[in-house]
Amino acid sequence: MSSGKSERRRRILEEAWIGDAVLALYARRHILKEVGVVDAARFERMTSNQFLTALGDPAEVEAEIGRTFERDGLQTAFDLITAKLLPLHERQESKRRRGLA
Repeated sequence: MSSGKSERRRRILEEAWIGDAVLALYARRHILKEVGVVDAARFERMTSNQFLTALGDPAEVEAEIGRTFERDGLQTAFDLITAKLLPLHERQESKRRRGLA
């Protein structure tokens, strides 16, 4: 890997580390508000790399959240998650519930 590519990847991973924390906070608050209980399995489904892969490279997805948080604050980062990640998560949860019924 060239020096420029490795520097870019390092920056993405740093931004993703922050984005992961923002996503975790969002997911926990969302689950408590919508479900009303601590649901670790649902949290895992909403924050896992497997889930994020449906939207692209997980590190890139989390890095976008991290950059948004750093640039525009928590609420804007939450708005991004609501717009980009939550619809997919809700569709997957709906399919999962239908499969369990």
